[in-house]
Parts: sequence; structure tokens; C-alpha cells
Amino acid sequence: MATLYTEADKNTRLTWIYIAGFLAFVIGVGYVFAGAMGNSTILYIAVAFSIVMSFGSYWWSDKIVLAMSGAKEVTHEGNRELYHLVENLCITAGLPAPKIYIIEDSAPNAFATGRDPQHGVICVTTGLLDKLEKIELEGVIAHELSHIGNRDILLSTVVVVLVGFVALIADWFRHWSFFGGGDDSDNRNPILMIVGILLSLLAPLAAIMMQMAISRKREFLADASASLLTRYPEGLASALEKISSDQEPLEAANRATAHLYISNPFKGNKVSKLFSTHPPIEERIAKLRGMKS
Repeated sequence: MATLYTEADKNTRLTWIYIAGFLAFVIGVGYVFAGAMGNSTILYIAVAFSIVMSFGSYWWSDKIVLAMSGAKEVTHEGNRELYHLVENLCITAGLPAPKIYIIEDSAPNAFATGRDPQHGVICVTTGLLDKLEKIELEGVIAHELSHIGNRDILLSTVVVVLVGFVALIADWFRHWSFFGGGDDSDNRNPILMIVGILLSLLAPLAAIMMQMAISRKREFLADASASLLTRYPEGLASALEKISSDQEPLEAANRATAHLYISNPFKGNKVSKLFSTHPPIEERIAKLRGMKS
């Protein structure tokens, strides 16, 4: 049976598989685009950028995500109650205390990031701190610590950077192909040009599929692990009810970072629910309330 740490090695392996797959994908796309535009320099640029972005995403993806979210680090003196709550749960979980960041946003939500437990980060919104009771907040923090413990955060955060870069390549090619580019238009391969345009149009769908590849089962595992940490499943269940019923959208979230949050940050958006990497909140709550405390 899966516990707090049983998925750690699996998620680490999956991360490197995604990075290797991304590297191969970008080089392949670069080859097609280079042939389409009759400019071999494109391939060299694609190879260089894919290598930099692949390994850069491992080392700096957490910083990129925090910057994208407008999160600010909070000190012990800035919020002692929150710090002590996190530290107490870390002692129970056997994890090093993560850094704590806060997003100034009245919509209640939270996420975790970082490449490993030694570099973990928990980020919460001001709305979460204002709207949840202490026992509910404890459940949410325990959930995010569980993601840190089983290294879901590494896989999830790396995907943010890789998906963003794939979308950037697609936009760049469409602009180049429609508005001119390449050294000699006579060298352009019309078949590869068509393939390239199709790839650039399908890139957004590929990005969504990559995000959906972040298994929904990990949310159930984090919920279960959080219940083991707090010994009180109702705390997290109640928190999820409040977060999901709050209809204020999270302005700091975007399509690339949405899957990191404990609950879908886009409220009232049927398309985002369809492609959400999160299982239905109602199902998560039912499972939590079916557990024995």
C-alpha cells in the first residue's frame, strides 16, 4: 500500500523520463522546423535551448514558479503561528522544514514546490489563512507536505517549465512561418512546412496532455497521507469544501501552474474542469470522510 514515501523513487524516475522525452521532442521539432524553413541554424538553437531548459527546469523550476505566482517569502517573525504549524507537522512527517511563501490573493488555495525535501517550499494565499480554521489549515499544510515527501513537487514543477517552453517554440514558429524567416525561401521544404505548422497548432494540446499526465492518483495519495499526519481527515475534508465553494478565481494562477494547487484555481470554468489534473473535489471529500481518524 502506498504511503508518504513509497512514490518518491518512482516520481524521481518519471521526472527524468519527462526531461529526456522533452529533449527528444524539441530536437525532433527543431529538425522539422529547420527543414521547413530551409535554415539548419534552427536545429542547433533547438538543441541548445532544449538542453538548457531541460536541466535548468530541474534546478530552477521552483524559483520560476514562485516568480510566476508573485509569491513572497515570509519570515518566522512575519507569521509565527503558520511557521509553528508547519514545523510541528514536519516533525511528525520526518521532513525538513520547507520555506514558506505567501501570495497576496483573497482566493483560498495552496501549493508546494521544490526539487527535493531539502529544498521544499510551501506556498499559501492570504485568502487561505483568512478563511480557514486552524485545524483546516493544518490539513492543507499536511497535504502539501505529503507532496514534498513523495516528490510529486519535482515532477509537477518541472512540467510547468517544459510545457511553457514547448508553447513558446510553437508560437515562435507560427510567427516565423507566417511573417517571413529563413535565409532562402527556395530551400524551404513545403511538406515539412505543413508538418511544422500542424505541430505548432497541436502544441497547446500537447501541453495540456503533459499536465494531465500528472496522475490524479497523487492527489488521493496526498490526501490520505495528510490524514495520517494529522490523525483528523475531517480537517482536510472541511478545508476542501471551503476552498471549492469559494467562487473567487485565483488571479495569480495560470494554465501552466494550475495543476500545482490543492484545488482547481479557475472557478466556474467548464473547460478547465474538463482538463483538470485534479480528481473531483466531491470524490476526494467522500474518501476522506470514509476514513477512520
